[in-house]
Amino acid sequence: MSKFIFVTGGVVSGIGKGISAASIGRLLKDRGLSVFMQKFDPYLNIDPGTMSPYQHGEVFVTRDGAETDLDLGHYERFIDEELTKRASITTGKVYAKIIEKERRGDFNGATVQVIPHITDEIKNAVYKAAEESKADVVITEIGGTVGDIESLPFLEAIRQIHAENKKEDVLFVHTVLVPQIPGSDELKTKPTQHSFKELMSNGIKTNVIIVRSDGKITESIKNKISLFCDVPVDAIVQSENVEFIYEVPLVFHKNGLDNYILRKLDLGNQPESKGEWSKMVERFKTADKPVKIALVGKYVELHDAYLSVQQALLDAGWDNGLMVEIKWINSEELTEENSDEYLSDVDGIIVPGGFGSRGLEGMIEASRYSREHNIPYFGICLGMQIGLIEIARNALGFRDAHTTEVEAKTTYPIIDLMDSQKGIENLGGTLRLGNYDCLLEPDSKVHKLYGEDKIVERHRHRYEFNNKFRSDLRRAGVQFVGINEDLDLVEIIELKDHPYYVACQFHPEFKSRPNRPHPLFVGFVKAAFEKSKAN
Repeated sequence: MSKFIFVTGGVVSGIGKGISAASIGRLLKDRGLSVFMQKFDPYLNIDPGTMSPYQHGEVFVTRDGAETDLDLGHYERFIDEELTKRASITTGKVYAKIIEKERRGDFNGATVQVIPHITDEIKNAVYKAAEESKADVVITEIGGTVGDIESLPFLEAIRQIHAENKKEDVLFVHTVLVPQIPGSDELKTKPTQHSFKELMSNGIKTNVIIVRSDGKITESIKNKISLFCDVPVDAIVQSENVEFIYEVPLVFHKNGLDNYILRKLDLGNQPESKGEWSKMVERFKTADKPVKIALVGKYVELHDAYLSVQQALLDAGWDNGLMVEIKWINSEELTEENSDEYLSDVDGIIVPGGFGSRGLEGMIEASRYSREHNIPYFGICLGMQIGLIEIARNALGFRDAHTTEVEAKTTYPIIDLMDSQKGIENLGGTLRLGNYDCLLEPDSKVHKLYGEDKIVERHRHRYEFNNKFRSDLRRAGVQFVGINEDLDLVEIIELKDHPYYVACQFHPEFKSRPNRPHPLFVGFVKAAFEKSKAN
């Protein structure tokens, strides 16, 4: 039987609830336990797949093709497990299932209600995750904050799970903000007390309180929280501001949180961690060789839109002693006239994924600049498509080369709609999603980086390279070094006679881990460092 940990947030969002949940997962993994993680989001969208990055940040894709919240990226990076569609549940997904059942007549004429039908569906999502993953511990983060109307069915469901299981099988963790009053710098615990009482009014008794605050949480403040919230002092832990987010599990461990959780869940005397995570963090802190990477995209003012790409770059750098500085460049502002001003001081250029026409010409200019100035280039999904369009235009003279996503009547449709995507009307959940195989060319750069003949990578796209133009692009020096044999789909390209020009149709950032950085990111930052030395 799995144990269950539910993580809730109080008063305000954005205080690191997802990082706290992921850090607990890391601690339990380090103690030899298997862990599965979930995120329950209270919005009515089926998933974030059709939501603007300005609304929701990046869309993280699981191995089985679920489009999910960016917190799942944190989960995977911390616990180093590949999650599934069971890890992401939204109100929209729950209601869609219930309505589908009602239309089929599954409820035998009963009146369909929030309790028990909606709450039963939510509970089933938790129990199914435990059954399929066979994890020792399932950690479920409840999105939003206590007091949100839309979160109430989720809170009621986890209350019922607590009632249906033995007390040592369920643990509630509550993350709170202790604000510091400007001027006096006094720390106030009232918000914590109020959110605790709000949870109590929903029948949930908090076992652990994780505190975020700019000020130091003293023993006196802990004692006050303990008194008013009926939580032991040793179950109140401050999530301190740290240099690396990967230090948060170490802070929790120093405060004995993992030992407390093991006792409360009756998980026995698990062996102490071997300290591999701690060694990784210490190694990261010694990185001191600067490398400047230009990230060219249209959502750069919102860094969360490229969260996994950003983290994969930093992790690959730190793991190789490099301090990666990301220069965020708005592709809408980049032109041939000002590209020197923007790009002459960088050691590498990365163009990540995206959709639509906005900012496309600036990305094409970034690709041209890197190709003509021998600056290492890494294109991801749209970034590969951009690179091929640029080469077709400027190296082959196909001046109106484009993607049919933007220009349906282009003479040179270098990028076109996948055959499997033709005739699809619904946008949500219909992209090519999740894991697919890719066969690598033996003598290629990427084969040397992976050290494998066949790889599996995650995808999220609707358009692909048009194979009709393979021979033309080969004349321009493009090498097609990664192919999906089933669809004859180009997955990876390299540019001949260039220090590092690699682009892929998939999203390698989703499989990169701090303790195991992705080979393509490692190759890219190393090539950028070589460029920096040459400069």
